[in-house]
Amino acid sequence: MRALMSFALVMCASALLAGLQAPNKLSEQSLAALRNLQAAALQSDYALTQLTYLTDSIGPRLSGSPQNAAAVAYVAAELRKLGLEVRLEEVMVPHWVRGEERAELVAYPGQAGDAIQHLVVTALGGSVATPPTGITGEVVAVRDFDQLEKLGRERVAGKIVVFNEPFDEKMAQAGHAEDAYGAAVEYRHGGPIAAARLGATACLIRSVGGAVYRLPHTGGTSYEKGVPAIPAGALTAEDAALVERLSKRGAVRLHLVLTPQTLPDVVGHNVIGDLKGSERPDEVVVVSGHLDSWDLATGAIDDAGGVALAMEAAHLVRQLGLQPKRTIRVVAWAAEEPGLLGARRYASEYSADLARHAGAIEADLGVAHPVGFEIGGAPSIAEVLAPVSAVLQRSGAGLTRTVELAGSDIIALGIAGVPTFAPVQDSRRYFDYHHTPADTLDKVDPAELRENAAVVSVLAYGLASLPELLPHTPRPRPAWMQ
Repeated sequence: MRALMSFALVMCASALLAGLQAPNKLSEQSLAALRNLQAAALQSDYALTQLTYLTDSIGPRLSGSPQNAAAVAYVAAELRKLGLEVRLEEVMVPHWVRGEERAELVAYPGQAGDAIQHLVVTALGGSVATPPTGITGEVVAVRDFDQLEKLGRERVAGKIVVFNEPFDEKMAQAGHAEDAYGAAVEYRHGGPIAAARLGATACLIRSVGGAVYRLPHTGGTSYEKGVPAIPAGALTAEDAALVERLSKRGAVRLHLVLTPQTLPDVVGHNVIGDLKGSERPDEVVVVSGHLDSWDLATGAIDDAGGVALAMEAAHLVRQLGLQPKRTIRVVAWAAEEPGLLGARRYASEYSADLARHAGAIEADLGVAHPVGFEIGGAPSIAEVLAPVSAVLQRSGAGLTRTVELAGSDIIALGIAGVPTFAPVQDSRRYFDYHHTPADTLDKVDPAELRENAAVVSVLAYGLASLPELLPHTPRPRPAWMQ
C-alpha cells in the first residue's frame, strides 16, 4: 500500500513538473486561424475605409477640438456595429488652439532697401503667444545647446534664439529614423527652456524631419517651472539654414507673430471596445492606435492609420467567425500628442488588472511596408511567438526583434510588465511627413496598409490564443517620462 502511494505521488509530481515545463504552443486550429486572418487582411479594405473617413471627412483631430470629439463618437459607433462592448473612458485633455503664424526677416546683411523676407513658421504645440502685433528682435543663431551656453546671458538676453540642428537624414535612410528623430526632437522640447534661461524673448527651432520641401514640423514643446515661458515655433529646414547663414555675415532682425491660445482643459475620451474572450475573458490583448493628431494636416500616418488597423483586427475576427480565447480590446487612445494622457489614465485605471493583460499592440510609426514586429519584454517571447512569425513571413513580415519598450501609448503598460508589441516598418520616409501639413491620406499605400493589418490582426489573435500568459517583466521608466 505504501509503495502504491509512493508511486502515485511520484506520478503526480512528474505530471505537475511536465505541466510546468509544457511549451506555450499554439494549437494547429489556432495556427490555421492565423493563416486565414492573414489571407483575409491582405484582401480587406475595411481599414482603408475607416482611415479615409477619419482623415477626409473628420479631418485634423487636435486634442480638445470638436473634430476629436467627432472622431470619438465615430469610432465608438463603428465598434458597436462590430458587436464589441464599447465604453468611453474620460480623460481631461488640454485645449490649445493655433492662431496667426508669421515670421519675417526685417533687417539682414545685403538687404535691398526695406525689402523683407517671409519665412515659413509654425507654433509648437502648447506654445505661449507673442503680443497680437508680434515681437521684433535680433536673432542669435546656434546649432546646439552647448553653443548657446557658451554665448551666455549677456549675448542672448532680449534676443530671438534660432536652433539650426539638422535632422540626420543619412541615419534615417540607413534604417534608424527613430534615432535620428530622437536626437533632433530634444531641441523641440528643451530649446525654449534653454533659451529662456538666458533671457531670450522667443525660440525657433529647425523643423524636426527629413524632407526639405519648406514644410514646417509642429509637435509639443515643454516649459519648466521657474523658467519664463517664451513663444516657441519651428522654421522650415531651409529657413533655419538661411537665418544661420545670414547671421554669420552680420546682424539679423526678425519679426515674429504667434498667437495661439491655451483654453481650459476639456473632457476627452479613450474609446475602448471589447471582443470578449470565449474561455478567459478576464485576460486581455490590447490592440490600439491614438486618435488625436496635430492640426496642420489630417493625421493619416500619425495616427489614424494605427486606429484603423486596430479596428480592422476586430473586424476580421468577426468576419471569419473566430472565437478568441482571451478578450481582444480595441483602444483608440486620447491625447497622445500632448503627453500620452489617455494611456496614463488607462494604466492608472486598470493597474490592478495589468497582470492579466496578455499583451498590448500599437502601430504609431506610420503604415509603410512592415517587415515584422518588435517585442518589448522578455527575450523568451520571440521563441514562443515563432509560429506567429512563420505565418507572417509569407507576406514578408516575419522579422522579430526584442526591445526595452515598444509603442508609444503602451509604454506605461510595458513599464508595469505587460509584453508590448509594434510593427517594424519601413520608416525611412515617415519623418518626411510626420507632424507636417503633408500628413494626408495620399501618403498611405493601400497595399501596405493591408500588410500592416495582417501583422496586427495575426499578432493580436495569436496572443489571444496562447495556452498561457507570456512572462511579465517590469521595465525601467524612460528618463523622459520621469
